Amino acid sequence: MSKSMLWFKAKRYGWGWYPSSLEGWLVLGLYVILEVSSFIRIDSKSHSVSDTLINFIPLTLLLSIILILICYLKGEKPKWNWGDQL
Repeated sequence: MSKSMLWFKAKRYGWGWYPSSLEGWLVLGLYVILEVSSFIRIDSKSHSVSDTLINFIPLTLLLSIILILICYLKGEKPKWNWGDQL
């Protein structure tokens, strides 16, 4: 995949990605919107904190796995980076 087609670029330090195109920012924004709206929806129907967490954590894991998969498919190859190597 060419560099211009990447939605996510590798971080300079550590492991992970950051959005580098409009599509990447839209995916990340959709992820945040889905997380916040699902939390509000689940919290409004639950009766306790533990009830909220029991219902929210599996959905968060699913959405996070989908986000990581999109980053993996549409981003640079993941690796541990130590910054600019001399």
